[in-house]
Amino acid sequence: MQATVSKKSTKETKPKTKKNVGNTVIFLILCALVVVFLAPILFIVINSFKGKFFISDNPFALPTSQTFVGLSNYINGLEKTGFLSAIGWSFFITIGSVAVILFFTSMTAYYITRVKSKGTNVLYYLFVFSMIVPFQMVMFPMVKLADILHLANPVGMIILYLGFGCGLSIFMFSGFIKSIPLEIEEAAMIDGCNPLQTYFHIVLPILKPTAITVAILNAMWIWNDYLLPYLVIGLSTKYKTIPVVIQMLVGSNGNRDMGAMMAMLVLAIIPIIIFYLICQKHIIEGVVAGAVKG
Repeated sequence: MQATVSKKSTKETKPKTKKNVGNTVIFLILCALVVVFLAPILFIVINSFKGKFFISDNPFALPTSQTFVGLSNYINGLEKTGFLSAIGWSFFITIGSVAVILFFTSMTAYYITRVKSKGTNVLYYLFVFSMIVPFQMVMFPMVKLADILHLANPVGMIILYLGFGCGLSIFMFSGFIKSIPLEIEEAAMIDGCNPLQTYFHIVLPILKPTAITVAILNAMWIWNDYLLPYLVIGLSTKYKTIPVVIQMLVGSNGNRDMGAMMAMLVLAIIPIIIFYLICQKHIIEGVVAGAVKG
């Protein structure tokens, strides 16, 4: 009898042991991935407190009493770059672009998804095709067109970002809207809502998780974008964004103040991390919480 009981307990412990080993392996893999992704950020933070000459000599070393310079790199970077003005324009362009992208692309995706016709199908595939067109193909025509239309300003940048960001945003919104039951909209129409009221009062609140995801993706792209502001706005105007002013720390002869660059990169990272942490909880919210009206 005791032998039978011991055999059963042995069989029960084997699956548990395998499960624990599997969980441990997964945990170690995730820890390794965290280290890989966080290492560049830690590298920048550590070197932002070291003298610019010591960064080149030993970039992976921790600051010592000899190499530590405190906040000197931050002060130097702020004085050299006009960072405070750049962060203001970056906030304006990023917030404006994300708001415009969310407003227009969500409505466009709703129309394309709900109105079934050859025209909407063609329009949908054109937006999807724009996602795979390399930026280099439209770079020079776009700069010429922006110059003709006088778009070399923050408002013009918002219009350009709407054009470049609409493809992915419409693709994501369309996939989500297809999962929304039509019965919800039909119930709203029975209650007297017109299509616009149905969209703003019924569909748009349901789109919140996807809208937050689209906002995060576009905000990270626009905030960190260097090439488009550099090509359109350039270096000679007051509308320079953060990536542009940081790149200005590289001298014409190749000399660069690495300490100031690292410090400005740290300041540039902070707002987008805060935005992500604030919005992160909304991504995992439920998709459709309401019920169909009976």
